[in-house]
Amino acid sequence: MHTAIIISGDLGTQLFNGIFSWQFLQFIVALLSYFGFVLTSAVILILAERKIMGWMQDRVGPIHTGPWGLLQTVADVGKLLMKEDIHASATDKLVFLLAPSVFLAPVIAAFAVIPFSPYVNLPGTALATGIIYYVAMSSIDVVGVVMAGWGSNNKYALIGGLRSAAQMISYELPLVLALVSVIMLTSVLAGTDNYPGQPGIGTVSVGEIIRFQMAGDWPGKGIGFFDFIFKGFTPWAWFFLVQPYLGEYGNMTIVSSIATALFLGGWSGPGVGYLTGLGSPGWGLLGNLLGIAYFISKVYLLSAVFIWVRSTLPRLRADQLMQFAWLILIPTTLGNILLTGAIYLILNALGASNIIFLVVLGVINWFLLFGFVWVVRRATLVTTRRAQAPAIRAQRRAGTAAQLPDRATVASGGRQ
Repeated sequence: MHTAIIISGDLGTQLFNGIFSWQFLQFIVALLSYFGFVLTSAVILILAERKIMGWMQDRVGPIHTGPWGLLQTVADVGKLLMKEDIHASATDKLVFLLAPSVFLAPVIAAFAVIPFSPYVNLPGTALATGIIYYVAMSSIDVVGVVMAGWGSNNKYALIGGLRSAAQMISYELPLVLALVSVIMLTSVLAGTDNYPGQPGIGTVSVGEIIRFQMAGDWPGKGIGFFDFIFKGFTPWAWFFLVQPYLGEYGNMTIVSSIATALFLGGWSGPGVGYLTGLGSPGWGLLGNLLGIAYFISKVYLLSAVFIWVRSTLPRLRADQLMQFAWLILIPTTLGNILLTGAIYLILNALGASNIIFLVVLGVINWFLLFGFVWVVRRATLVTTRRAQAPAIRAQRRAGTAAQLPDRATVASGGRQ
């Protein structure tokens, strides 16, 4: 009995210390931040999309609900929540109702490996396999799309679900291949003076990749003002400058978030590294709030680019999208991987430093990016003209036939 009391007391003490620890508080703050960000981003991005597309298409967009129409999507959410849940009697109700959850849950779970700031991230080893975990979570939403088509008990809905699943699978392959080049860069930079660690070993941790984009040297190092601006904020070390390959890979929010972490330095910005390094709870809180603000600003900036592309480019058919993914994006990303490895091997054999390698790789990739855009533009023009050619020829024949006089008019000498 006495032993049982001691054991229960020890367990109670450990449980109390675990619940009221800084690590547990960090977990709660990060979890609430992820849920809040994902659930509110949909409302914000819908409003931003309608406003930006209206501005680009010379329209005003929503203006009636709230000042400048800013509460329109909030009203839409309330309207959707009050709608009656109606579904056909022949549907598989359980599968049909679970489909939205299966689609949304992996999106929220994928944020577990994306740090919002130096403090707002999941503690422990959850970030160690960040990219692999993200790729796994981003692939599960395909199951939700198929479930929605199957559960509706409708052949057309099932075909639509399978078509959407095929498109999403096509997106996943270029995504994974685009991330490989980033891991290769961390392998090259590992073990150097600015990036200490095991030489030649890169990382798949999103948090570590963010730190790889923070150089250890900056102008005016040791001077308070410059330390405040550049400590932890070195945009010249962002991987976007070396590997500019970004594309459409599914959900806008999670794609923009992972692109922000891997290519734009994540939460890094002026004052974050300096304030969080002071060791003061107050200044540390301010630094983390700044980090969250920088991260969210970069995410919405990338989302605005998505909306911009959608507003300016015509919509493509499903087969054209898959053709673009399989025949253009995948060969491009594979070529990027081979090019990165070849340039490193050549420059390493010549005794060049890593700085020279990054500069040469960045210049070549930017040159190839503009060439890629030009080639895609030319190919789009050629295929569009080829597709429009039959209609143009038919229109010309109809116009020519309308201009030619009929036989009766010719026989009568032009008299009616």
